[in-house]
Amino acid sequence: MLERQQSIYNMTVDGKLTGMGTEVVQAVLDEVGEAARIQSMPWARAYDIALNSENVLIYSIARTPQREDLFKWVGVIAPTRWFLFSLPGTEFNLKSLDDARQYQIATVKEDVGEQYLIDKGFAIGRNLQSSNKYEHNYEKLKAGRVDLWISNELNAHYLVRQASGSPDDTAVPQLNLDDLGGANGLCMAFSRHTSDEVVERFRQALARVRADGRYDAIAARWLK
Repeated sequence: MLERQQSIYNMTVDGKLTGMGTEVVQAVLDEVGEAARIQSMPWARAYDIALNSENVLIYSIARTPQREDLFKWVGVIAPTRWFLFSLPGTEFNLKSLDDARQYQIATVKEDVGEQYLIDKGFAIGRNLQSSNKYEHNYEKLKAGRVDLWISNELNAHYLVRQASGSPDDTAVPQLNLDDLGGANGLCMAFSRHTSDEVVERFRQALARVRADGRYDAIAARWLK
């Protein structure tokens, strides 16, 4: 089982994997009665393994038209909204995505945000700067190496607070990306080389975790 690195959905604290997505996935595993080894790694590596290996579960992953047939989808485990962010005190007055083409934007390799911008005609090396880790993008922003940062809302605010040490610090949304895929939330999904029976058992388990209040209890701890 693979998770992406450092975000409010998946993080390592004192050597222990946690985060909203991790807690939901663990609740589903408990419901199914399965034990699994969760590995944290850069998103591009996790994505590649899930694309090409058997019986691999990956989370937290956005479900987009581009990815629809690449995985077997279990269901949504966390909400998400996507924006182009900047540092506090900056204003770009972006009216549309075309207005952002003149700026340098931080992305994460193979992340849905990067895939979205490339699909819209942006290019790595021209107006996109790709990193392997999510926290590197905020570091680039602070250093002035990029102007903007594409991220989902919860992750952006979490990483800013972690980097600054202040619970009041936050990223500034400059453009709402309503059409970015995965608007219904981040998901857990299996590699295509996984049996349909296994996938269905996990779908039913996630439905029970949602129905009996466990999901809401987890969300209440993280979405404050």
